Amino acid sequence: MSKVFSAHAVSVDGYISGRTPDGDEEFGRGLGDAPMLFDWYMDGDTPSRLFDGFTLSEPSARVFDAAAARVGATIAGRTTYEHSSHWGGDGPHPTAPLFVLSHRPAPEISERQTLVPDIETAIAAAREAAGDKDVALMGGGVVTAALEADLLDEVMLHQVPVLLGAGRSFFHELPEHVRLRLLEAVPAPGVTHLRYEVVR
Repeated sequence: MSKVFSAHAVSVDGYISGRTPDGDEEFGRGLGDAPMLFDWYMDGDTPSRLFDGFTLSEPSARVFDAAAARVGATIAGRTTYEHSSHWGGDGPHPTAPLFVLSHRPAPEISERQTLVPDIETAIAAAREAAGDKDVALMGGGVVTAALEADLLDEVMLHQVPVLLGAGRSFFHELPEHVRLRLLEAVPAPGVTHLRYEVVR
């Protein structure tokens, strides 16, 4: 059976967005001169084999492309979907269909995107669409729902060496602790790639 995994850039203190001086969230950025959490996508000289325009360091390109090659379908939460401007009617992955987890209608959904009401339905539909590939999750709410339903197999954190101190936390509150086993740690310029297995 295909695996369900998540991959996201986070600060060392677990945030995926910081706060601007006026208190608004700024996705992927910290205050002042704190780096963008996604700078490592463009700070190298090795082009991604799967994503046009991405030039990463050699170790980051190796990790990023290996993860991207696994993806047969993607599930994103409604907040991530809105913050990403609906990916222009497409999806975050160049070839994988997108399933959007939402309890509210979304009239802007395109033909390449499917609205799903709950995590169980989303993962079942995404697995069918993915075939022999894996299902990638995007957004803290989706990842938390999958953990609560015991449907997440791996967590990949692209950890950027900055403490944002406040903002939007990647992981939401869980009803109980979840144990992880480190499978891989790859240091790279501006980021450390950590891949964990969810222990059952």
